[in-house]
Amino acid sequence: MKNKILIVDDEQDIIAALNLVLEEGGYEVHSFTDPILALKQFKAASYELVIIDIKMSEMDGFELRRKIKEIDNAVKICFLTASELYYEKIRKELGLQDHTTLDKDRFLMKPIPNENLIREINMMINSN
Repeated sequence: MKNKILIVDDEQDIIAALNLVLEEGGYEVHSFTDPILALKQFKAASYELVIIDIKMSEMDGFELRRKIKEIDNAVKICFLTASELYYEKIRKELGLQDHTTLDKDRFLMKPIPNENLIREINMMINSN
């Protein structure tokens, strides 16, 4: 059985590229450009990983993460963004004090080379 990944990004071209790479990497991918619709469809224990864009118009990635964690606190989540400026905001949002704690919720930079994306996703899904 394939590992399932949920992608939420309001840019259709980003979703299309991620879908292609991750499906070729052996994952089952579900994706949404609308974070509100993604949240309505989300069910606990459905995904091994959720990839969330930070900057979206309907709901930002931090709010979506909080609401997903209310439904399934065990699901692994990583943020996808084109800006390093969000790193400190992520740490504050998650209440993180030291650098290593961010490993629980990863941070992927756009654009990311395909082989790096697959490697990072594999590490996230296989980590405790």
